[in-house]
Amino acid sequence: MILVLLALLAVLVYYFGIRNHDYWAKKNVKHDPPVFLFGNNFKGFCGWQSFTEVANDLYNRYPDEKVVGYYRGSTPELYIRDPDIVRNILSNDFAYFYRRGLGRNPELDPLLANLFHADGDLWKLMRQRLTPAFTTARLKAMFPLVVRCAERLQGVAREAAARPGACDVRELMARFTTEFIGACGFGVETDSLDNDDSHFRKIGKLIFSRPLSALIRHIMRELIPPLRCYIRVFDRKINEAFFSFVKNVRKVRQCKPSGRHDFIDLLLELEGKGKIVGESIERRNPDGTSVTVEMEMDLKMMAAQAFIFFAAGFETSSSATSYTLHQLAFNPELQLKIQLEIDEVLRKYDDKLCYDAVAEMTLLSMAFKEAMRMFPSLGVLNRVCARPYTFPELGLTVDPGVRIVIPLEALQNDEKYFDIPREFRPERFSPKEVKKRHKFVYLPFGDGPRACIGSRLGEMQSLAGLAAVLQACSVAPASTTKQVPPLNSRSNVIQAVKGGLPLQLTVRDQ
Repeated sequence: MILVLLALLAVLVYYFGIRNHDYWAKKNVKHDPPVFLFGNNFKGFCGWQSFTEVANDLYNRYPDEKVVGYYRGSTPELYIRDPDIVRNILSNDFAYFYRRGLGRNPELDPLLANLFHADGDLWKLMRQRLTPAFTTARLKAMFPLVVRCAERLQGVAREAAARPGACDVRELMARFTTEFIGACGFGVETDSLDNDDSHFRKIGKLIFSRPLSALIRHIMRELIPPLRCYIRVFDRKINEAFFSFVKNVRKVRQCKPSGRHDFIDLLLELEGKGKIVGESIERRNPDGTSVTVEMEMDLKMMAAQAFIFFAAGFETSSSATSYTLHQLAFNPELQLKIQLEIDEVLRKYDDKLCYDAVAEMTLLSMAFKEAMRMFPSLGVLNRVCARPYTFPELGLTVDPGVRIVIPLEALQNDEKYFDIPREFRPERFSPKEVKKRHKFVYLPFGDGPRACIGSRLGEMQSLAGLAAVLQACSVAPASTTKQVPPLNSRSNVIQAVKGGLPLQLTVRDQ
């Protein structure tokens, strides 16, 4: 009996180890030969290559192909190298690729019911109701909170400049964005700028850390697809922290908006309106009309949206702003030009940051965009084919469930689209230069219906933070600074660098 069970187990392992490994050969799509069990992703599973590093490597090794096949375990993936095909996936033919395919089991991981991870009808209903949170009027209304956080950041930067040794600007900007999201999103003081051991900063580190246990869970989910619904993605502490936080804030505000116009207020407004109703993106009636679907904005859904507002907001913005400072440290003449622009603009507004002042800092904005081009916070964009689709450019038909990967960092650093791409040149983002370029070779916030809903908010607070630091201080390489920072190969969706970004800060002569 034991021998029979072992034989069945061996057959199952073999089946899952080679299942689908002939998919791209049948489709005549170029790909590396897969190996048993791991497919092409052995280095990725072992934590030796991040998701972005895998994508960059594949993109650069097949320069003549529009698409390249890949196997993550036994799951086929298609990497897109052509910007016209990227446009069709993200925008023109979105109905075939509305699924992001990152979510697992919201029952096991309730925080995965958030806007970023959700798919299908849940995503559509949430998107239509959360969009009003990011209008120009709401952004202007919350800008005084941004200014308060930026002024505190300026004071912390001056203190860091007064101390001997380097300052890790990656950590500095992470503390600023954590403080900002606490104030503008949740109406709470996180004390992150003054206390690098604050509760919210600990939670932020926990969300994006990938210890060995998390890596093992990830490998099991990818290698054995039937287990995906039974293996937790997030640490229980993260789930507990956000459920407890939202429950307490909701209780303090007595389940009603407080008038702060922050993100929690919006969620409370949605809860008060009752069920969210809309047309299904997944199902249709026999006569072809859309099925009506609905959802409740309950405590579970509120906690999930609060989680993604915090996680996506602080990590992406802190990565982009710190990398901007890193590049300016190695380009002192450009840094001085930006500082003079900041000084000149602020003089018009009594030396005070405000929404209109930040909007006038065009050179700073161009530098920020160039930094996101070189090192986007999300190095790839993910989609999953929802129904059979034929690429008109290729005559290639892919089936539902095939993952689509857009190697964002590779596209943004391709010399075909950006001359000498490893040089830091903010002028690439002058209006004249932007018009010359294919729109879908620069996508730090994605594009189409699933583009980042908070891109304007993220850019606004990032530019305010950069302006505050650069008005007060100059940055230069420290003795431990590496011009090309080493990547953390265990990073997954969000990119990370090893050892932070140490820079030398000095207080400017006013």
